[in-house]
Amino acid sequence: MGLYKNLFKQTAIYGLATVLPRMLSFLLVRLYTGILPTAEYGEVSIVLSWMVFFNVVLSYGMETAFFRFYSAEEDKENVVATSTISVFWSSIIFLFVALIFRTTLASWAEVEVQYVTYSIWILVLDALVVIPFSKLRANQRPMVYAAIKIGNVAVNLGLNIFFLIFLPSLAQQHPNSFWDNIYFENFEIAYIFIANLLASLLTFIVLSPNYLSLKKGFDAKLWKKMMQYGLPILVAGIAFAVNEHFDKILLGYLLPENIAKAEVGAYSACYKLGLFMVLYATAFRLGIEPFFFSHAKNANAPQTYAVITKYFVILGSLILLGVIVFADIFKMLLLDNKSYWEAMKVVPLIILANFFLGIYNNLSVWYKLTDKTKIGAYISIVGAIITLVLNYYLIPKYSYYGSAIATISAYGSMMLISYVLGNKYYPIPYDMKKIGSYLGVSIGFSVIYFYGFRENYFIGIPMLLGFMYFIYYNEKETILGILNKR
Repeated sequence: MGLYKNLFKQTAIYGLATVLPRMLSFLLVRLYTGILPTAEYGEVSIVLSWMVFFNVVLSYGMETAFFRFYSAEEDKENVVATSTISVFWSSIIFLFVALIFRTTLASWAEVEVQYVTYSIWILVLDALVVIPFSKLRANQRPMVYAAIKIGNVAVNLGLNIFFLIFLPSLAQQHPNSFWDNIYFENFEIAYIFIANLLASLLTFIVLSPNYLSLKKGFDAKLWKKMMQYGLPILVAGIAFAVNEHFDKILLGYLLPENIAKAEVGAYSACYKLGLFMVLYATAFRLGIEPFFFSHAKNANAPQTYAVITKYFVILGSLILLGVIVFADIFKMLLLDNKSYWEAMKVVPLIILANFFLGIYNNLSVWYKLTDKTKIGAYISIVGAIITLVLNYYLIPKYSYYGSAIATISAYGSMMLISYVLGNKYYPIPYDMKKIGSYLGVSIGFSVIYFYGFRENYFIGIPMLLGFMYFIYYNEKETILGILNKR
């Protein structure tokens, strides 16, 4: 039990590092949707979607490779130095090339050049802190990790509030002043990217001592091994980016020009209600990934992974039903502008899709531990193909609802494929009877409530309480054991 206690303690801290920044980001969504029309928020969403792709490219699987070799190699400083130097020079090369071709990139994305310029600098600064953050996680320093992550988003939030709310008032009250000189009308989108850029710069400054304290040089032989391990992760990362964000880009291309960005804006805003499941799955992944690698050699590792996955599904199923029951309350907290509410029908699909993704991440331990990351890349490619094909055919007919169907189809397929292949290459004794029952009851209740009794809390709350009792009844021994230890 001590093993699980330590795991969940770290997961809780990483969860804090994930939840608080995302909750602050939650406030940003409310700020943006309260100030920006749906079309302008759609433009911001399109740029951010492109940035996700380049974030993946600039890290090129080196983060996961770092964990793999940091736990396996005796000379850990060599791993730190090689990965840090690699990411540094690749980022610098990208910076110069991207700045040269920024006009072309802006034309492809159908956005203004200045937004692309800001994005390039943000991408580079974020890439340069990938290994320093990974080092903190590998050395089990979650508190420092959490403080820096939270600080980044707090600065970003503060600057957004200043630029979008206070600066216009200061400029109006003090004409010909410093505030008036830095304020520009109809510059809201640019201010959003400037705030992000300054926050990323501050984070890089905080972590820059990692570059000055390298004790080794670049090891070409080790780098080749890390790249062989990491490149399939890059392919998988690109495929994930397609699954998660390419729908916003395709909506912009496949819908009529006069409504495209407004549809993207409404969809992107309601998509954020899946944040609760994303928070949970991300926090769990951050805590569990180093744990999986460090305990891989234990004789009872498969049994341990099976138990962890079961409880991930239990808690995730509870979150799924809880968020769907109270989705219409959350929408009022998140989206002040009612014009965004039209896309609420996608919320159950998006939350469930992110749950499937979280389960997939837990199941994917088999190909990471057996160094079969190429298979993981193939699974992700299958998901990306499903995403692209379904979006292409469904968007013209169903708009963003088609995108939501594509997302859940892709993640559900990846989850099932990983489970089947995992049984072949690295059998883990999952309790499929219980996992299936929790998942099935949660999905069934969610569908019945949202599409049959939506906003009827006399139905929704008893459903939620009934599901909680169902969990307690089946897991009573474990729950009482934890409570008695406390």
